[in-house]
Amino acid sequence: MLLGCLDCCIRCLGGVPYASLVATILCFCGVALFCGCGHVALSGTLTILDTHFSKNANDHVMLTDIIQLMQYAIYGIASFFFLYGIILLAEGFYTTSAVKELRSEFKTTICGRCISAMFVFLTYVLGVAWLGVFGFSAVPVFLFYNMWSTCASIHVGDMPANPHTNDSICVDMRQYGIIPWNASPGTACGSTLLDICNTSEFYLSYHLYIVACAGAGATVIALLIYMMATTYNFALLTVKSREDCCTKF
Repeated sequence: MLLGCLDCCIRCLGGVPYASLVATILCFCGVALFCGCGHVALSGTLTILDTHFSKNANDHVMLTDIIQLMQYAIYGIASFFFLYGIILLAEGFYTTSAVKELRSEFKTTICGRCISAMFVFLTYVLGVAWLGVFGFSAVPVFLFYNMWSTCASIHVGDMPANPHTNDSICVDMRQYGIIPWNASPGTACGSTLLDICNTSEFYLSYHLYIVACAGAGATVIALLIYMMATTYNFALLTVKSREDCCTKF
């Protein structure tokens, strides 16, 4: 009886699609980091702009609408990838069982091969799309890093004997196209800029953007693993569907 249970456990473990399982866990973690941190960071960015760079809300109405749309899109992305990850994991279990013939009811069919081909194509498309998302998520990290490095230069060059020395060190958000040129004040210099960098909103948003960018990178890696797993499974299903195939995988 013990040997029978052991054999059953070995057969069950042999049917686990480990590549899809790792990709699913990595995808869930990456999407959660990207969506959660990105949502909070966008809110913090809007607070910084409202408080320090564009005090008239009418000057950046379009930016506010875009940020709100991005936050709503984050909800959709999180929901979609939660379902898509579960579906790909289930598809991995199906193809692994069919390839290894662990159970007699799992057989390769035309419908199954078409579904596998669809997942291969969709995963490739999502992988390319997430490469763009990963690149886009690096933009706010770059902007916040420039602002942080400017504040660091104020720290280094601070001269108590001449407090106006650092007034020429400024950050102009209008040059990045984030806010229009008629926004007031639009720039922050010297001690004002230093005060902005010392706020909790700036510190939190900067680090959350870094984590969100890392989450997007993790999602790209997960999709690459999905690509390899789905392509491999589809190729094996295609080979097994041939009537003259004598090789057992």
